[in-house]
Amino acid sequence: MGRRLYVGNLAFNTTDAELQELFTAHGTVSSAQIITDRETGRSKGFGFVEMADDAAAQAAIDALNGTQHNGRKLTVNDAKPREQRTGGGGRGGYGGGRGGYNG
Repeated sequence: MGRRLYVGNLAFNTTDAELQELFTAHGTVSSAQIITDRETGRSKGFGFVEMADDAAAQAAIDALNGTQHNGRKLTVNDAKPREQRTGGGGRGGYGGGRGGYNG
């Protein structure tokens, strides 16, 4: 089973391939993904890398956390499990977000 890592403070021009290449030096990379804004497609400055095994993941954390890449100091650590999201992104309340409830 692989181990998923969070990679933060990435330069906004970093690509998935570049991220994968950075981590390949420390072991087999199962996947590498830069997270992008859904509307603009622009990088959010962080991503996730899945390493094939725990030893490779730990080696990558030890080697890359706090190092400079493209002029930025990287944050590399274990990714937290995804939180379950509920419902849509509505404004909540009554009346669509304008005015109050007139019921």
